[in-house]
Amino acid sequence: MPPWTPSAVLFDNLRYLLNEWDPIGVAGLSQDEYDCMLVPLFQRLRRGATRAELGEFLWYELEDHFGLDPVGHRTDAMADRLIAWWSAVAPAPDTGGTPAA
Repeated sequence: MPPWTPSAVLFDNLRYLLNEWDPIGVAGLSQDEYDCMLVPLFQRLRRGATRAELGEFLWYELEDHFGLDPVGHRTDAMADRLIAWWSAVAPAPDTGGTPAA
């Protein structure tokens, strides 16, 4: 069985959430600015990452990749939002990326 790949719809939805969060303030200028986080976030969500794990990943990305001070960017709140979103759209194990709903 080939490895699971998120559908285009799931990619677009996650991209939308990251652009809405927009910690560096460029979503109106560049829709793909946060694409570097898509696959790592899908991997974490797929394996059931906790709020703390997701928040830590987001914190690291803001600090090390984007060069921002993560304080004030509400990484834990964004982690909560990602978990809630994933709970609503997570694909069933045998659907190959098709949302369960």
